[in-house]
Amino acid sequence: MAGVKKPVNIFKLKNLGEPKGVFNWRLWFAVISFGLLGAARGVDEGLISGAFNSKHFQKTINYSSYSTVDQANIKANVSSMVQIGSVGGALFAFLICDRIGRIWATRQLCILWVFGIAIFMGSNGNLAAIYAGRFICGLGVGQTPVVGPVYIAEIAPASIRGLCTCIFTGFVYLGIVLAYFTNYGCQIHLGDTNASRWEVPTSLHIIFATLIFILTFFQYESPRYLIKQGNKDKALQIMSRLRKLPPDHEYVLHEINNIINSHHKEMEASKGSGWLGILIEAFTIPSNLYRVCLTITAQIMSQWSGAGSITLYAPDLFKLLGINGTNESLLVTAVFGIVKLVASVLCALFLVDFIGRKRSLLIGITLQAIAMIYVAGFLTAVPGLGRKGYELTAAEKGPSKGAIAMIYISGFGWALGWNSMQYLLTAELFPLRIRAFCTSLAMVFHFGNQYGNSRAVPNMLLETEDRGISPKGTFWCFAAVTILGGIWVWFMVPETAARSLESMDGLFELPWWKIGRHGNLDAERRDGEEEENKGREERVERVEKVV
Repeated sequence: MAGVKKPVNIFKLKNLGEPKGVFNWRLWFAVISFGLLGAARGVDEGLISGAFNSKHFQKTINYSSYSTVDQANIKANVSSMVQIGSVGGALFAFLICDRIGRIWATRQLCILWVFGIAIFMGSNGNLAAIYAGRFICGLGVGQTPVVGPVYIAEIAPASIRGLCTCIFTGFVYLGIVLAYFTNYGCQIHLGDTNASRWEVPTSLHIIFATLIFILTFFQYESPRYLIKQGNKDKALQIMSRLRKLPPDHEYVLHEINNIINSHHKEMEASKGSGWLGILIEAFTIPSNLYRVCLTITAQIMSQWSGAGSITLYAPDLFKLLGINGTNESLLVTAVFGIVKLVASVLCALFLVDFIGRKRSLLIGITLQAIAMIYVAGFLTAVPGLGRKGYELTAAEKGPSKGAIAMIYISGFGWALGWNSMQYLLTAELFPLRIRAFCTSLAMVFHFGNQYGNSRAVPNMLLETEDRGISPKGTFWCFAAVTILGGIWVWFMVPETAARSLESMDGLFELPWWKIGRHGNLDAERRDGEEEENKGREERVERVEKVV
């Protein structure tokens, strides 16, 4: 009937006209190979807390000789040293990506990663060597969220770019799950006083780094990087292989021409060359500055929502909420890793490219906020938790189980929301010329805030006269930041699903206060008008030829 709108199926993947051959094994092999870089962070976050709780490791560094406050500081330093190293890694990742390409950048970060872990494992209890090894490891790990998502976003077709980039975050959780269960298995079978209890799990770092290094020799360089370097012929050849279509196929030529034209526009509009030109282009063009502010704020909001520190200190937090015993704590933590892995898979397969980035992010933030408020309320009602000798009463055991379930829900929401979107939005928003630099800048804030959060949490959880805000204050802080982040996303973050990387500029042509709420609708309207005008011009040309 005229005037009646058809219902919109928000779970339907947008049809962008890709030929059947585009979704082939070469594409998925490349996506999975670079997605494995996500395991770098996951393995470290899942391993270090378990390793630190090993009695052998504690004996090696003479941990019991320190005061309670000094122990909290040492634990925070060892756990967070990878994050502070990652700040440096993320900072120079864009230089390496743009100078030697995405493939060689991956190889050198794997070497740094292994070198740092080797120093850590061979430290023989020397705290300085432990700090140095984890810092060097961080220099490699810090490059992974720049190189991995950028490469994946540059080779993925627009309609499944979200799914492909979320594979990176999925491997973050695969690394966490493997790390958690390796810690648990070694605790059960090797004993708490055996050196192998923490050395065997730590070897996961070397296994993943070596596997990724080998896989790079079977991958192609990013066509977008090659075009940026002026190598158009090789870019066309590689795009043809990735899409499994002949080089003269209309789809391949259209994609390559769009990249070339977009790059030319960027070069013509740039304010200079080299470092200075990139900096000026990123910070003086209003649409680019908005994108920079968007990604930086996303990193700040996501890290201080608390979910990252929950992953890092999960065994300690589960003990705080009433889980007794090292084995039980490690098992519950391992299940927590599975929950987050399942959530990341659901986000990749069923949400991010179907209902959109923004809806998925808001759903995740809502779940996370509910969980944080419950845990904060529980800790407020039971202030004795965390103190030595405190036993839960019968009336408190039920709410305690609810708080543990809420930690799971917070992890589920984190995987659906912030943890997927902080990489995806960063990788796909920026023009080609400044993409690597802006992604590096965002990851500097990512790891800087992750370091600050992971370094602060052990002290925040303390409840002494001169430091700490107590467990309840810590979770109320996380809840407040999560709610604030949800409000910010609603008003400021535009929808980017199903748009090509070269069409992102259209989202940011509105005044800044309208972009989050109206940017996508306005861009779609203008895209439709451009397509209509283009079709009209083509029809006119055909008529003129006939005449």
